Amino acid sequence: MEQRDDNVKHFLNLIQKSRKGKFKVYIGMSAGVGKTFRMLQEAHTLLRNGIDVKIGFIETHNRKETHALLDGLPIVPQRSIFYKGKFLQELDVQAVINLRPEVVIVDELAHTNIEGSRNEKRWQDVMDIIDAGINVISAVNIQHIESLNGDIRAITGIEVKERIPDSVLKAADEVVNIDLTADELITRLKEGKIYTPDKIPQALNNFFKAEHILQLRELSLKEVASQVERKVEAEITGTSAFKQERFMACISSNHHTAKTVIRKTARLANYYHSKWILLYVETPNESSDKIALDKQRHLINNFKLATELGAEVIKVQSSRVAGTITAQAEERKITTICIGKPHIKLLKVILSTNIFKALLNKLSSSDIDLIILS
Repeated sequence: MEQRDDNVKHFLNLIQKSRKGKFKVYIGMSAGVGKTFRMLQEAHTLLRNGIDVKIGFIETHNRKETHALLDGLPIVPQRSIFYKGKFLQELDVQAVINLRPEVVIVDELAHTNIEGSRNEKRWQDVMDIIDAGINVISAVNIQHIESLNGDIRAITGIEVKERIPDSVLKAADEVVNIDLTADELITRLKEGKIYTPDKIPQALNNFFKAEHILQLRELSLKEVASQVERKVEAEITGTSAFKQERFMACISSNHHTAKTVIRKTARLANYYHSKWILLYVETPNESSDKIALDKQRHLINNFKLATELGAEVIKVQSSRVAGTITAQAEERKITTICIGKPHIKLLKVILSTNIFKALLNKLSSSDIDLIILS
């Protein structure tokens, strides 16, 4: 009976997959590398080959070469939304679905929609269009990927507010990197091909420093390489080069380390193409009637972040933290537990922290690995 149900589910998955549109994403290390330009070039090529392609939303940033490529391309009228005293334009998702083009171009995947829109984020609009059976070509910069947020902040000193869950990129059938050298990108900036002249000096002193570009370029190349590797394993070999890993991130109410643990565990799980779990053990001192409101808010936000990054969130009430962690790990066949590095020297923690000592003792007799994330 169980085997028959599995066969039915498998067939339903195949039907759903065939009904969905294909999803292609152009990714780059920063603004100005040419993602929008390349999408519009592709739109012209598709049009010449008899494909019904339409522009759902494009952002040319008044770049002459890019704007010129809009000529001759059919554009879906945008939706006007009255917001804070003026009309603003957004992607009209329903109009795209009603027109049912074979391919639609939708720029700025990480964009936050205006209040009153169908979805909060444009990537959600794109998923709706794909679910309707329409193929989508879109674009995003590496700094907008959620699990890389800490790395981006460390490189640039900037907290990027608009982000997409890693699962969006994972859902793509094809990810293409638009690559330039640091010198080429800086030259384009100085020539006014990225920003208006008044913004160039500030850009050169911040995001567009050569050392920043090199590090962002490395992140972009690694991300695309990982996507290609996953595609090869899934479609050509049919197997994974990795053993079946299962990660569990353990967080406390200390929000300073929690986000780092969540994002780094998500990156590890993504690399190994594996499922992962977020575990929060609520001790009696952290019950809802005792924990501070700001900590409660941070916890809720961290649960939401983990869910967006593909985790199953588990909350357990217990006074035995180490025992609960190991029990959950064994029950759920976890191979690796990830925890944050405490704010005191590791040796001191091992010698003096009962929870940590108990966790190490319990794990020493199992096959479960422990990763301490900085």
